Amino acid sequence: MKSPVDKNIFIILFTFLPILLTAQVEAIFNDIRFYQSLEEVQPRIKAIAKSVEVISVDKPRFPLAEKKETHLICTNVKTAHGTIKKVGFTFSDDQLTYIEARGNAINALTDHRKDTAMVYLDYKAYFSDLLFANVVKDIAWMLTPESVHPNLFTWENPHLNTKNKVEQDYYESAKVPDFIKMGAHIDELRPLLKSKSTLMNEEQLDGSDPNAQIQLNCFGIEYAGFPRKIEARFGDDHLNMVWILTGKGEETRLREKLIEVYGEPVFVNEAWEAFEGWEVLLRKDKPEVLLLTKELGQYYKKEYFKQ
Repeated sequence: MKSPVDKNIFIILFTFLPILLTAQVEAIFNDIRFYQSLEEVQPRIKAIAKSVEVISVDKPRFPLAEKKETHLICTNVKTAHGTIKKVGFTFSDDQLTYIEARGNAINALTDHRKDTAMVYLDYKAYFSDLLFANVVKDIAWMLTPESVHPNLFTWENPHLNTKNKVEQDYYESAKVPDFIKMGAHIDELRPLLKSKSTLMNEEQLDGSDPNAQIQLNCFGIEYAGFPRKIEARFGDDHLNMVWILTGKGEETRLREKLIEVYGEPVFVNEAWEAFEGWEVLLRKDKPEVLLLTKELGQYYKKEYFKQ
């Protein structure tokens, strides 16, 4: 049986990839850089945008933001390769960690490139600098390594969607959604998970995990206040493990939500906290929530956590 600690978290567009460093593609916006503060970025963007608005979120939801979430929403942003209609710059605890561009985004950010993108469905990905694009929607995302892990290239910033800037009403609870039925057959769950996902892919596993042969990669499933990527694993066609990809900045929020639903953890160490008889685990060394069947939870309790 494979330990959960062995899992490679960087599954991007359904392909295992190494952790990559960005090539500072964000510098196209008047030479800004990821991890700069709002104070550093804002004047540079004002110099190339028609309008700039700062939106501060009272209760952070963005997975990388622990205490402070801020969005710099801009229109008609000029670049060396064309003007982009809308761009959102997201700051997590006053560090730039995510950029989303819409409207002439594909032309301005990708048409001049000499390298070749990986293509899947409507997506193009330039992994050398973590630039992702949806060519049908004309949306591009520039990400940090931390924002790649929760697959934020499939999230669309709601502050770019409406003039009223109303915060998106996501499913807030950390309770496992009813449609994620541990132990259920894949034929029952496949249509349910697909109906709740914005995108779903079925993956045949490589055999390294004797407990699972098929994984459904589901994007956009709402859980604990944000749309997530979940990786639902099936052994002998029955769901026995689910990874819910999260961000390090929301660890405290997730813990509070899990305690609200399941009570205090039954086990805590540096990397893990176990709830609900070892059926729900909060992972801390790599930000994820792990769901297990009762049988698998008890096995991990004994074999890997020595409890």
